Amino acid sequence: MIKKKISFTNQNNQKLEGNIYLPNHSSPKAFVLFAHCFTCSKNLKTVSYIAESLALKGFGVLGFDFTGLGDSEGDFSETNFSHNMSDLKDASQYLEENYESPCLLVGHSLGGTACLYVAPEIESVKAVVCIGSPYNPEHVMHLLESNLDEINNQGESKVNIGGRKFKIKKQFLDDLKDKSDATTLRNLDKSLLIFHSPQDKIVGIKNAEQLYTSAKHPKSFVSLDGASHLLTNEDDAKYVGEVIASWSKRYIEVSEDQKQEDNKNLRANIVKENKFTTEIQVRQHQLIADEPKSVQGEDLGPTPNELLSSALASCTLMTLKMYAEREDWELGNIEIQMNSQTEKSGKNKVHTLTRNLSFSNKSLSEEQINKLIEIANKCPVHKMLTEHKIKIKTKYN
Repeated sequence: MIKKKISFTNQNNQKLEGNIYLPNHSSPKAFVLFAHCFTCSKNLKTVSYIAESLALKGFGVLGFDFTGLGDSEGDFSETNFSHNMSDLKDASQYLEENYESPCLLVGHSLGGTACLYVAPEIESVKAVVCIGSPYNPEHVMHLLESNLDEINNQGESKVNIGGRKFKIKKQFLDDLKDKSDATTLRNLDKSLLIFHSPQDKIVGIKNAEQLYTSAKHPKSFVSLDGASHLLTNEDDAKYVGEVIASWSKRYIEVSEDQKQEDNKNLRANIVKENKFTTEIQVRQHQLIADEPKSVQGEDLGPTPNELLSSALASCTLMTLKMYAEREDWELGNIEIQMNSQTEKSGKNKVHTLTRNLSFSNKSLSEEQINKLIEIANKCPVHKMLTEHKIKIKTKYN
């Protein structure tokens, strides 16, 4: 997965900062535009986890800071829900000019509601995903409840949201009320996926029910049982990304060229800093490699050496199975136990992979077993390791 910092200018000539996530060694199959939650930023770990999961599945993802938040220019107190919608359209324009127009809008909390409102205005968008999102933008006002009188009477107030102070002006409240239009969802001509936790204490689960009931088909709902509103658990956030990637396949067209490119690439990516856990993607399949805890790994998967032994074992089993079916031999259950050992031989080191074959059919003759051992030594991986001269090229992109 490749992560790049980008910036673009919004309609008010303010510089907005963002991150773009791209898959390794292949062009993205589609682009996703991500909208963060109210007063959050692109650097929220939840955003990173979801974007990384999507990038590992072949998507390009743009996450950015709304005006006046994070690293973006502008005064947050002068912004409102309409500004968020405008920033999303500007971000979409950036993708169109520099990469490809987004096919999918994904929004967390109020960001999801903003995606619903802006989706009809972005023609390239085929689907929208809401994560813990309020049914109505005006829902945000409950976060400001203790300051509402001061905002209405004095025109503004400093409010505490998530441990940080923000200046909120009356125009912000007026804009929320103006955008609280119940017909928006009924007019949404896009596929919709709703994620929500029944335990969400910030945006209650009732909002998901209202969103689902109001939207037209096709629409889907996924319960994030046990998750917090901010998806602070890494596993919850990555699960969301994985589900989005699978669900969106029904609504996003992938060119034949892209499908062929996906099929020929094996991609590996370190997923934890200072650790060895590695995600490997082969076509539509995902594997994990790691190192044991004795060498500071997490032991979440086999080691690279174990994967090499696994390749030889699985190739041997497939080759024996094909040969036995051709000869009409009943082998029963076939099992291989692998042993890997490195020894010194003079000045050189010799690495030996030992296969111990076992057949549940004990009536096989000695002649048959010798033939099967001969066939095992002819499996493609065995021949590649022992007969072919292997060249390894390393390139930098």
